[in-house]
Amino acid sequence: MELRWGLMADSFGLLLKGAILTLELTAVAVAMGIVIGLFMSLMRLSNVKILRGIAIAYIDFFRGTPLLVQIYMVYFAIPQLLQFQTPNNYQFIAGILALGLNSGAYVAEIFRAGIQSIDRGQTEAARSLGMTQAQAMRHVILPQAVKRVIPPLGNEFIALLKDSSLVSIIALQDLMYTGKLIVSRTLQPFVIYFEVALFYLAMTLILSRLVNYSERRLGVSDKR
Repeated sequence: MELRWGLMADSFGLLLKGAILTLELTAVAVAMGIVIGLFMSLMRLSNVKILRGIAIAYIDFFRGTPLLVQIYMVYFAIPQLLQFQTPNNYQFIAGILALGLNSGAYVAEIFRAGIQSIDRGQTEAARSLGMTQAQAMRHVILPQAVKRVIPPLGNEFIALLKDSSLVSIIALQDLMYTGKLIVSRTLQPFVIYFEVALFYLAMTLILSRLVNYSERRLGVSDKR
């Protein structure tokens, strides 16, 4: 079958809409992951055994199981378990929940590493000034840790952007699913999937440049 390269121009608008939805989905999921990850990292470092146990179980589960399985669980299993009628936009909600919960486990480890990279002497100095453990964490440790974890958080954003293509399995019209629809109509898989790959490449390259720029500005290496 002859390759119809002109379809790339014809499909650009539809794929662009899918790419925008992919970026929106990823941005919301990462924001959710940051909130969950921060709390889970603090629980993971807590001296309270039950909190530490919950955090460890959460992190191990979402890091140790495939994202595709997690998407299926959120989209199919949870509605059945809780016996509720899914709304019309549940694909988007399920995509955010699955990606956000998955991201939260990885972000938790990023925050934990950032917090533990701060010298213990700073905590002791804060305590000697009369701060509680919570105040020392909030005013002394976390501000420094956040600065150090921004570059790896950027890398998590990039990784999640690529992994978000898995939500096409639940018929969410992101970039990947839009590409599938066009292929089914045009029967030009090479041309369309090549264009989809270029969209993902463009987005990841832009995000990579932003991460590298932030890393240079902060003067922090990902290896720290």
